Amino acid sequence: MYNLRTSRTRLVGAAATVVLAALSLTACNDGTGVNDEGASAGSTTTAQPTASASSSGSASASTPSATDGGPATATTPAAHPSTSTSKAPTSSGKPVTCEGSNTKTVAAPLTRPVNHLLLTVTNTGSKTCFLYGYPAVRFGEAQSVPPVIEDSQPQAVVTLQPGESGYAAVSLSATDGGSSNGHTEKSLTVYFHGRSGNESVGKGARPSLPSQGVYVDDSLKVTYWQQSMDDAVNW
Repeated sequence: MYNLRTSRTRLVGAAATVVLAALSLTACNDGTGVNDEGASAGSTTTAQPTASASSSGSASASTPSATDGGPATATTPAAHPSTSTSKAPTSSGKPVTCEGSNTKTVAAPLTRPVNHLLLTVTNTGSKTCFLYGYPAVRFGEAQSVPPVIEDSQPQAVVTLQPGESGYAAVSLSATDGGSSNGHTEKSLTVYFHGRSGNESVGKGARPSLPSQGVYVDDSLKVTYWQQSMDDAVNW
């Protein structure tokens, strides 16, 4: 008797629960805005990852790959600009003689060795050029060019590809002050020798000197053209 009453009580309670649930669902769908509390909680949980994916941008979105049936993913280029390796200019045509019209000449005083000037000649043309012999330098209105240091002659003619440089040093004055006719010059012209080495060819160059000029005397002399700066400043 006790068990029968207990079973009836449970059946009645279960029926009441079903009725309440039906009423709750009806209220949720009747347009009054009343929501089921459990459904609302579920919607909130589902919406959060969607908002997170949206705010992280397209980088976080998954793209189908070839392995899962979708199209293969294209490689995305880096955000920073790519740097291209610059190529050195190449020579075209038959080599020519280096002279003022296809080169640029710069004159720079040296601190070591003292009383020296470094001449740098850069091939600005499109063809390989040869620096023959040594620079014929003329300071101011001088009537002659200084002699060359014979021991500085290289084993081969200096050859400059487009963009490359050759060098020569000018010994301006004696370090002991023992030479005569010392004076200051503020202009310089550099002439280039031809293959024979006995004449100047092409156009001369007029590199700038320091504003205060350079001091020269009778010991003035030059080196042969050199392929490297180190070889030029050794004299």
